[in-house]
Amino acid sequence: MKPIKNRYEFVILFDVENGNPNGDPDAGNMPRIDPESGYGLVTDVCLKRKIRNYVETVKEDSTGYRIYIKDGVPLNRSDREACEYVGVDADKLKEAKKKDDNLDAKLRDFMCENYFDIRTFGAVMTTFMKGALNCGQVRGPVQLGFSRSIDPILPQEVTITRTAITTEADAEKKDTEMGRKYIVPYALYRCEGYISANLARKTTGFSEDDLALLWEAILNMFENDRAAARGKMAVRELIVFKHDSELGSAPAHKLFELVSVGKKDGVAAPRTYADYTVSVDEGRLPAGVTCTRMA
Repeated sequence: MKPIKNRYEFVILFDVENGNPNGDPDAGNMPRIDPESGYGLVTDVCLKRKIRNYVETVKEDSTGYRIYIKDGVPLNRSDREACEYVGVDADKLKEAKKKDDNLDAKLRDFMCENYFDIRTFGAVMTTFMKGALNCGQVRGPVQLGFSRSIDPILPQEVTITRTAITTEADAEKKDTEMGRKYIVPYALYRCEGYISANLARKTTGFSEDDLALLWEAILNMFENDRAAARGKMAVRELIVFKHDSELGSAPAHKLFELVSVGKKDGVAAPRTYADYTVSVDEGRLPAGVTCTRMA
């Protein structure tokens, strides 16, 4: 598969209803929020996890589409496999690299060819066993920023009860136990992303087939990853800017400025996606850039 030849920028619009899109462990798992402005935040790591989960679900570890960072699989296991492929004892990798100047490239190429998420997002493949097991560091062509809500959010703390009692001693004193969960009644989030054809060609080999799978994964990343804590989440639109060259025809920020999202007239507190208007000023598209809207 040949690497992509065009640079891309994209905007993801997704929303949450009565759920916690991305809890903050430093704040008791409350929805992440910018304390200065009140806008909600969702990390890039959160969305990458959803994309990885979707690819793992649909590809089921088929050749070339395995996932490097996944639940229950130590990174050392995959790193050792790469060492075995190039014929090197993982415990003696440091010494082997001194004898073979191309060993780093061989390890990197193996990991990129076999793992979709490394080929896409890159990875730091350094773990520690008996000394350092270093399979290299790959900068991926696909990068995501933090998502930010279109309007400030007001997280709510909801008290819940359960009839299951934890201990025998507690069962003698009470019939129910209390708990808490945090929700955002409604919020629409915007995430901006970048795809470098230059890095795809030089480093990971991210291909047109990989790109098609990435778009599919983004559009469906919440569909097979439901959880009661996250409420109802959905990707509402994916807006893609495609350049006619590898290095691009316009600055990314100017393309992102063409996408406007705002509340409809008369809407004070949005509670559905229909309360917003999304527009792309395609009349101001720079030469060499096309726009595609997917939903």
